[in-house]
Amino acid sequence: MDRETFWDIVERARGAAGRETVTAEGADAVARHLVAELSVLSPAAIVGFEQAYDDVNLEAWRWDLWAAAYLMRGGCSDDGFDYFRGWLVAQGRAVWERAVADPDSLAEAGVDPEDDAVECEAVLSAAGDAYAEATGAGTDAFWEALDAADRAADDRAPADPAGEDFDFDDDEQMHARLPRLTAIYRPLE
Repeated sequence: MDRETFWDIVERARGAAGRETVTAEGADAVARHLVAELSVLSPAAIVGFEQAYDDVNLEAWRWDLWAAAYLMRGGCSDDGFDYFRGWLVAQGRAVWERAVADPDSLAEAGVDPEDDAVECEAVLSAAGDAYAEATGAGTDAFWEALDAADRAADDRAPADPAGEDFDFDDDEQMHARLPRLTAIYRPLE
């Protein structure tokens, strides 16, 4: 599946969700609609969607974006960063592209700074859930199909995120690298 088709599906799911998506509940609604959008596709197309998701997810595997997630979530583990990137996809192509190019742009996303649930684990499983629904097979069949396509993200992902690692707890570094987000989530006193 090409990137345009991937984002078209995400945007249809966002439209069907019919609500603000910056909250965890709104992003979860997008994930539910993603499952509905994908479950009417062929099994091969659903696997293709997952491959496109893996590509998008890999592009967002960056230290500076992890730092943004760390600020917005009040801390961020490995799994938490996965869920954050699921949330980021649920925000749509425009927000995703701006955030990957400039993580500090997330200061404009409209997230309530008191809401640290900037995550959407359900996006990560949307293709598998849709495959199971479309085929009547379990999600194991989906992972087997994805493995057969020889594109599992774990096989392609570098061990470390792209860019320069730095101390997310160092206020000076965070203010220098993400000034707008840090002003919102960790203002100087």
